[in-house]
Order: sequence, then C-alpha cells, then structure tokens
Amino acid sequence: MSISHHPSDLLLADFAANTLDEANALVIATHLSMCPQCRMVVGQFECLGGALLDGLPSQPFDSGRRARALAEIEAELPPALPPRARPQPRTDVDSLIGLYGAGSWRWTGPGVYWRPLDVPVENGTRAFLLRAAPGTALLNHRHSGTELTLVLKGAFSHELGRFAAGDVEEADIEIAHSPVVDKESECICLVAMQGDIRLQGWIGRLMQPFVRF
Repeated sequence: MSISHHPSDLLLADFAANTLDEANALVIATHLSMCPQCRMVVGQFECLGGALLDGLPSQPFDSGRRARALAEIEAELPPALPPRARPQPRTDVDSLIGLYGAGSWRWTGPGVYWRPLDVPVENGTRAFLLRAAPGTALLNHRHSGTELTLVLKGAFSHELGRFAAGDVEEADIEIAHSPVVDKESECICLVAMQGDIRLQGWIGRLMQPFVRF
C-alpha cells in the first residue's frame, strides 16, 4: 500500500499523548494500523514524552502532604472515570461495523450513504462511515468545524489531490472542496467530523436540508 497523505505531526503528537477525542483517535489509530511511517513517528513522540518526564527536577517526597492533598481532592470531586482506552482499529468495513456499528446505511445524496458509529461524541465530533458509488461527484462544500477522513477502500480526488486507501485528509472551515470518486470502484471512508457540511452554490442551497451526518 502506497500512502501519500498522512496526518499532521500535531495530530500524531496528540494521539501519542492520548488527548484526542475518541472519534479522531479512531481515525488515527486505524491509519496507524495501515502506515508504518506514522507508527514510527508516534513512537518517537512517546519516547520524547517519556524523556521530558524523566528530565523534570526531582522534589523531596513528603508522604504526609501527599496523603492530605489526595484526601482533599477526593472529598471535593466525583468518582474518577476509568482511564480512556485507545480505540481498536479495524481496516475492513465489516469489522468496523461489527465493533462500532450503530444503525444502517442512510441515504444523504445521489450515490452517497453514511452509517453512524457507536463512538462517544466529544465537542460535537462524531465518527461515521461514508460510502459513495463509483464516479460520484460530491457538491462543493465547506465545513463549520473540522473533518478528518481516512480512505478505507477506493479513492477520490479534488482540488487538493487524490486520496486512496490509507490516505488521510484534514479539512477545516478554511477549505472548500469538490470530491469526485474514481470510476473503477466505490469509495468507503472513515470520518471524524465536528460541526456540519456547508454546501456551496445554488444547487447546494437546494440540497442542504437533505444532507445530514
């Protein structure tokens, strides 16, 4: 597999620090399962984080003060949530649906269907699968938030290049694009989206009420 488009170093660093929301973390974890190059980068970030912790100056340990501080914190805060586990990546669609499936494929435009995934929504960011028929041309659109897209099958192209299996596209409110699916096969993507799609042009305005993810 030849991957041309990788997540930004910022996203990979956030993944290494386990600070991404679960929808974006699922996309990154799935990409990592397909991309040795990015797995190496995440490993380097994890090593860097460990080195930074090791380099912090040591302080005299006061067990009594520590116990009193912990008692005060526990008295004021609700029970702690369990540590967040990293999502389990699956690179084939059936396995993703089996692990995270929630509902069935839903029509959202000519030749385009989406399927929600049972991943916690944080800061308005949710995860879903997007499927488009061969040769489908999506309307030009922007986003009101961020969108992270990983191609699982097939490929699409737009103004910023061609994205095939394993490739990741990052989009935000500054980017407008008009994806066109390759004619050879359908395209299925794993998406983490915050906010909504804003269709452009008069046709887009007519279609906007019907587009839901």
